[in-house]
Amino acid sequence: MEGIIQLDHIIKNYYLGKQVVQVLKGISLQVFKNEYVALMGPSGSGKSTLMNIIGCLDTPTSGTYRLNAKDVSSITDNDLAEVRNHEIGFVFQQFNLLPRLTAAENVALPLVYAGVSKKKRMEKALHVLDMVHLADRSHHKPNELSGGQNQRVAIARALVNDPSIILADEPTGNLDSKTSHEIMEIIDQIHANGNTVILVTHEVDIAAFAHRTVRLKDGIIETDERKKNSVRT
Repeated sequence: MEGIIQLDHIIKNYYLGKQVVQVLKGISLQVFKNEYVALMGPSGSGKSTLMNIIGCLDTPTSGTYRLNAKDVSSITDNDLAEVRNHEIGFVFQQFNLLPRLTAAENVALPLVYAGVSKKKRMEKALHVLDMVHLADRSHHKPNELSGGQNQRVAIARALVNDPSIILADEPTGNLDSKTSHEIMEIIDQIHANGNTVILVTHEVDIAAFAHRTVRLKDGIIETDERKKNSVRT
């Protein structure tokens, strides 16, 4: 059975003048529907580059990437953006919210690009804000919210397009331990609701929320371990 994410011998090179820097050195990885995967590795291991390729923010130098059975390893930037907007929700360490927009307006932004009417955008934005327990702060701007609340807004924005995959890049990196735990409980619930979740983290206690941990080192997969009680579907 083919995974929702199928990476076959992914190589990614960067070029500094005449020097070739190989960041990913032949990554092969399958992620199945509704898996919860943590990507770990030291700085420079290639985990952020791998996340960018999985998220269709970058393309590999060579190798094949199939997302939901579609080869996205060599499609045009416009087609890549289309796939990204429909299939993937992103949660970043820095929140990436627009300061002049309210929480609801920030959440609704992906729907603007999708051509959804303003009324439906606001209805959907309020619905997903309610899912992250923030509907009562929908009219507040980022500077009127705590770091944890801003991350919940960012999670709601990631969910608003009903993506099949959530990519969370160090989602608790700017938060204290209590707030980090609250955010991870929300991500746990997103996984329980049926989403495939891929989490990039360097924190062992955060990775422990996932059911499978893939560790990278020097551009290759060093270990790939599933928890004994996790079930692949």
